[in-house]
Amino acid sequence: MIRFVAKVVYPRMEIFPERLYRCSKNDIKYICRLLIYCLMRLSIIQSSLAWENPAANRAMFARKLAPLRDQTDLAVLPEMYTTGFSMNAGALAEPMDGPTVQWMREQSALLGGALAGSFICSEAGNFYNRLLFMRPDGTFEYYDKKHLFSLTGEHEQYVAGNKQLVVEWRGWRIRPLVCYDLRFPVWSNNSASPPASGLAGSAPDGSKDATSSLPSGERPGNQSSRTPYDLLLYVANWPSRRSHHWRTLLAARAIENQSFVAGVNIVGKDGNDYEYTGDSAIIDFAGQQI
Repeated sequence: MIRFVAKVVYPRMEIFPERLYRCSKNDIKYICRLLIYCLMRLSIIQSSLAWENPAANRAMFARKLAPLRDQTDLAVLPEMYTTGFSMNAGALAEPMDGPTVQWMREQSALLGGALAGSFICSEAGNFYNRLLFMRPDGTFEYYDKKHLFSLTGEHEQYVAGNKQLVVEWRGWRIRPLVCYDLRFPVWSNNSASPPASGLAGSAPDGSKDATSSLPSGERPGNQSSRTPYDLLLYVANWPSRRSHHWRTLLAARAIENQSFVAGVNIVGKDGNDYEYTGDSAIIDFAGQQI
């Protein structure tokens, strides 16, 4: 699914001349360029996954991404897109210099746009459900899933992140989050203020926080303050039995934060026999699907 989304320009009206009726032709051309710059070509890639088969999934997504080359600014893959939502972290985790990070670097360069999605990452003896935001020049930022899903034992296999991230990309400020984070509105609050004490510092399922080392070239999110954003991203493996919650909460996050929201889910059946119906969507700040 490819959609054009236009960032709301009224929060940044200071970039426009004070009186539009006094604009010269050059001013008008400048304003038009700014408006064009505020457009983003956003692609969300919904698919079934080969269970616990990273090589097969990377090859499959490479085929799906190929037609988008030079046609998109940002392509978004689902949660744990190389494996499915597996708790077999010890066998499937990859380091930051592993094949999946290298694959994302190559694919982003081919796209000429950014690429985002989460995978099972190993670092300093811990496992993370890590979302990577890769740019075409090979630089990247990452976000570790904060709220781990205890009903599947995710909190027993993975370490929870404790840092938020806002990525600046082609004039947009983007906050990426992962699946179960969707149920915690305080964590996605679109504000420049730090979260209220005790509300976002720990997950109610008892998951651990992580303070991981930062390899060269990686930039973490800011834990102590929040940066306002224009687009909220959710990558997920969200089962069909709770699809109504998924659809409703995506719209709710858009309305309450007055931002665009994109949610990317999977389809089919995974290795644990859970069914997924997708329902991936891009939603505007009024809660309407684009």
